[in-house]
Amino acid sequence: MLGALLDWVIPVVVVFGVTAIAISVGIWALRRARRSPRAVAAATAERTRAGSALVRLDDAVDELEVEVGLSGALYGGGAPSSLRRARLTAQHVRDESFDEYRALTDADPLPSEVRRVSLRIERRAGEALATIERARAEHRDWMRTHVSAAAQVASARTRLDRLRATMGDPDSLVAELAEHFDASEWKPAAAAARTAVTETIEAERLLDAAAALADDPTRDALPELARAERALRGAEADVRVLEETHRLVTQASQAVPGEIGAARAALRQAFTIREQLEPAESERLGAELRACEAELTALEKDAARRPTRTVDRVARLRDRLDLALGDARTAQQRLRGARTALPGTLAAARSAIAQAEAAVAHARAGADARVRLGSAQQDLAAARQSADPVQALDIARRALRHAEDAWALVDYARLTDS
Repeated sequence: MLGALLDWVIPVVVVFGVTAIAISVGIWALRRARRSPRAVAAATAERTRAGSALVRLDDAVDELEVEVGLSGALYGGGAPSSLRRARLTAQHVRDESFDEYRALTDADPLPSEVRRVSLRIERRAGEALATIERARAEHRDWMRTHVSAAAQVASARTRLDRLRATMGDPDSLVAELAEHFDASEWKPAAAAARTAVTETIEAERLLDAAAALADDPTRDALPELARAERALRGAEADVRVLEETHRLVTQASQAVPGEIGAARAALRQAFTIREQLEPAESERLGAELRACEAELTALEKDAARRPTRTVDRVARLRDRLDLALGDARTAQQRLRGARTALPGTLAAARSAIAQAEAAVAHARAGADARVRLGSAQQDLAAARQSADPVQALDIARRALRHAEDAWALVDYARLTDS
């Protein structure tokens, strides 16, 4: 009986064993094929096309904002409902698609998943673009029917006058910064002031051209008006950059003494903690602390002339100090350190995001740069809302890294294009 049982069991075991091996090999081969260089290349190409579609949609939404603002400024009752609906729909699709695109960037999905999501992004972006185009065509027809060109020109001139009154003398703000701070601090403000003045001059020229066209009933003044509106919006954006730069530099100048003092206090605490460590660990930490102290001393030399740079470097120095201390601190010490480091890190993140926003806007950046900028903006908002200083500090540092990544991607694209 034993022999008969073995004669039956052994073939069954062999069959099942071979089958299991074959299934395992098949699964391994399938997984390998799904991540093959060809599959990865195809997924990357599809993701690139999805990114391009997202950029087109993002730019189209910005252009739609121009037309909504133009129509709202002209007859006061807001844009036609179709135009407003198209804007809301496109914004919703854009935001959701950017979230999906960000997930593809941050995670490591299978190429098949990358292709599936990319195709959906591309399809939805195309549908939103078609909706925008239909709404814009309907809006142009409505404008020609209900609003005279002369009224459009007059309304746009009112906006231009209001903008100039708001701007005041942008050169005076730049001169104020130049008097007290290094050129690296106020160069963005100077560039924004020059561009804002140029754009207001261009807007006035375009409005003059539109006024001339408005006197001829056979010609259409709307294209010139739309270009004037874009120039006005560009000038408004540059005025915001000028004012934001002035505010950041001024606030950084006021914050520098406190940030340096807090960093000094953190270093003193770190040296105290070092005395409680084992000799080898104490020596390693001591070398890092002395390097941090030397860097902080070097920063103090031109801190008054370069306040935003100083606040940024001090924030990074505090990050470096936290990494060096590791788990050597108590929970109370970590909490106290986070509370003192958080304001400077938030200021550094705000400054980096402002620079990245200007770079993305002026360079017509790609999807990856826009995604990183969006992540930085979201993280900065989350850091401000967090009630836990340690968590808020970590999120603010992540926002700073995302903003730097966005700026680096824009800079890389600029170099490769040139």
